[in-house]
Formats: sequence, structure tokens, C-alpha cells
Amino acid sequence: MHIVVCIKQVPDTADVKIDPKTNTLIREGVASIINPFDMYAIEEGLRLKASAGGTVTALTMGPPQAEAALREAIAMGVDEGILLSDRAFAGSDTWATSYTLSRALKKIGDAGLVLCGKQASDGDTAQVGPGLAAHLGLPQITYVRKIVSMEAGAITAERLLEDGVETVRAPLPCVLTVVKEINEPRLPSLKGKLAARKAALTHWKAADLGADPASLGLNGSPTQVVRIFSPPARAGGQVFKGEPELMVPQLVAKLKEAVVAAAS
Repeated sequence: MHIVVCIKQVPDTADVKIDPKTNTLIREGVASIINPFDMYAIEEGLRLKASAGGTVTALTMGPPQAEAALREAIAMGVDEGILLSDRAFAGSDTWATSYTLSRALKKIGDAGLVLCGKQASDGDTAQVGPGLAAHLGLPQITYVRKIVSMEAGAITAERLLEDGVETVRAPLPCVLTVVKEINEPRLPSLKGKLAARKAALTHWKAADLGADPASLGLNGSPTQVVRIFSPPARAGGQVFKGEPELMVPQLVAKLKEAVVAAAS
């Protein structure tokens, strides 16, 4: 089976800069890592390869520096890396991103299973995986914490819910988004790192995907960021020190004052 893992390179810093004209992240010059949730997707793809055979391909969309994410995936054991990089993709929202990735998967053609992390740390929308399934017309299982079995033509997985676990069976090919409970990602070996340095990566631009230009990048994104701002700093609170039986009446009095002030 050919397993494709969709990964994303995200900023490895809390000091993220925003382009005031496009309201998008400025990624150039910022230290980056593979999105943490995608590491679990890579690991699961490698485990499935070890148990059932096949190949694993890492697929990402981003600037040229995203090559580093693909090489790290190859160092972990992935067989091939594909980079979608074109200025036409710049400013993509989750819809345009999932559309672009879906075009790449159609070009790949033989993916029997598509794995994604449940969400990206720089957006936290958890929309690209489901969007990918919708664009491809494939079944999806989200928030997967365990793959129970994978047989000819079907996969069974446990998905994590707020109040428990749900077991779902779906036909293959299928899109899965995984949570961190599914495994523990391995560290790249020295041999893997050396192989990754020499690995030839595949590069595709918009023209290679046969995509609709109107559906790509900022212009093809139905969601637009209207304004970005930092929330105002919270005013310092008051700390009560002393014995509880003495401090509680003071706290109650302060709360009553706050209620009166808010009502007036």
C-alpha cells in the first residue's frame, strides 16, 4: 500500500510576525519545525509500512525552506518527499490548502491511505484533513487514537471523543487525522539523517497539478483575515495574604464592590 502523510512546517517560536498587508504569517527567516501533530502521523505511517508493507510518501506545501521538513521525515524512514512550492499558493486558507493538496494526491494517483495530524500548531483549525477528504470524495476518520486493523479494502480505527471513544470502520482509500495518543514518534537515526541529505525530492508547482488558478492562494481563499491585533494587557489583580478566615471576608467585599461597579 502507498501511504501518503501530509505534513506542514510551522514556526518554532512564539514571536510570530504578521504581514500587515496580507494578514498572513511571515515565515521567511523564522526557525521552523514539523508540526508536532504531523510527527505522530509520520510515525503511524512508518508503523503501518513495517507491519503491512508498502511505501510512505511525505507531502507538504510551503516555501522552499519546507524542504527541511521533508528531509526530516525521510530521516525518520519515509521513502519519498514531495514539495508543493509556488508563489501562487501564498496566503492559502484551509480550503485552498486542502484543495491544493488534493490536486497533488490526484497526481500521485495510488494513495491507499492518507494520514494527517489532527491540526497545525500555527492555525489550530483542524480543517485541512477533513477538507482534503471532501475534495477527494473519500471517507474520513478524525481524531484517531488507534488503528485497530487494516484489511484488504477497509480500515478500522478508534477515534477520541470528548466523552469517550468511538470505533469506526471505513473503506479504503481513506483520510485519517491522528491525535498524540496514537504513538510515540521515533527520533531520526544517524543513517537516516545521512540518507536524507542525499535524497532527491520531488518539486511541483501550480502548473504541475492542473489546478484551477482561481482556487489557489490568497485569491482562492474564501476566508479572509480582516484585522489582527494584540489583546489589551490585563490589569494587575490584588493579592490577599493571611489566614483564610481573615482573607475571605475581604475577598467577598471586593467582589461585591465589583458587582456594584459593573451594574452602575
